[in-house]
Amino acid sequence: MTGQKSGTETSARAGTSRDGASRTRAHSLRNLATQWEMLLVYLLVAVFLVNSFISPYFLNAPNLLDSTFNFMEKAIMALPMMLVIICGDIDISVASNLALTSVFMGMASAAGAHTPVLILVGLVVGSALGWFNGMLITRFAIPSIAVTIGTLSLYRGIASVILGDGAYTVYPRSFAYFGQGYIPGTHVPFELVLFAVLAAGTGFLLHKTSFGRRVYAIGNNQTTTRFSGVNVDRYRLIAFTLNGLAAGIASILLTSRVGSTRPNIATGWELDVITTVVLGGVAITGGRGKIWGVALGVFLLGFLQFGMGLVNIPGQVMNIADGFILIIAIMAPELIRRGRAKASLSARRAAKAP
Repeated sequence: MTGQKSGTETSARAGTSRDGASRTRAHSLRNLATQWEMLLVYLLVAVFLVNSFISPYFLNAPNLLDSTFNFMEKAIMALPMMLVIICGDIDISVASNLALTSVFMGMASAAGAHTPVLILVGLVVGSALGWFNGMLITRFAIPSIAVTIGTLSLYRGIASVILGDGAYTVYPRSFAYFGQGYIPGTHVPFELVLFAVLAAGTGFLLHKTSFGRRVYAIGNNQTTTRFSGVNVDRYRLIAFTLNGLAAGIASILLTSRVGSTRPNIATGWELDVITTVVLGGVAITGGRGKIWGVALGVFLLGFLQFGMGLVNIPGQVMNIADGFILIIAIMAPELIRRGRAKASLSARRAAKAP
């Protein structure tokens, strides 16, 4: 009798253990399926299905690869913008940085500079303008949005003063490769490969190094991180300088692609860059975000706009779609977080119930 009772209790415990393990697996799968990055995967698949249905020219490998020319400069600027936003800051002057950097490259080209010098000018000027933003923000403790609103107008204004209604249109022939060229022997754009390399480097820096861990810590609680001995301002300054460097790289690529410099180049791109980062799951308040989410956001927005362009949807409608996506991207992760918290609370209550 005792043996039967003991066997029954053992079976009951085993059954309870199996039920608990099953619930745990189901909960883990449910969390994975509702992660923001997985939702982006679903959306990207939906974009491919819808666009391939409405246009026979969408699902064409050369067309898809060539379409990346239209958004790779923004994608490259989104990578360090991710670092800036995770730190709890923002930079809305990146497009103006790009324009002013392009003007300096145009001046250098007009003075007879060759391609290597133009590249050096783009990298140095872009980095210097980003560093200037960071210095104003960290040295004088001014909110980043206030500083970059000012430099947005400042950088664009200087570009307009220098060029007026004119343009720089003469660049070395070899300079065109960076914005128009392909990897030799393939149909893969150079810009796409450059983005992949930079994205891998950014991901390693953010997820595998102490620099990345401190960036997350700064975004989660800047005051606590400062008291723990981290030089918070130095990391923020580095993030803004890298942001400027990316604007310089994007300026090289865009100027090379269009073959000219005008003061209105890349107007409005700052919204597209920030939308891409936030859509990728980076919390606008800082402290959260993953590199592969931003990469998914890049291609989701890029291929969405490519598909809309194939059916001749006006640019104004695309701007409305970008604004709507930005609002949804800001709201959705918070709604998902609240839903998970509510589900977790319900599960704990159910577990405590007899």
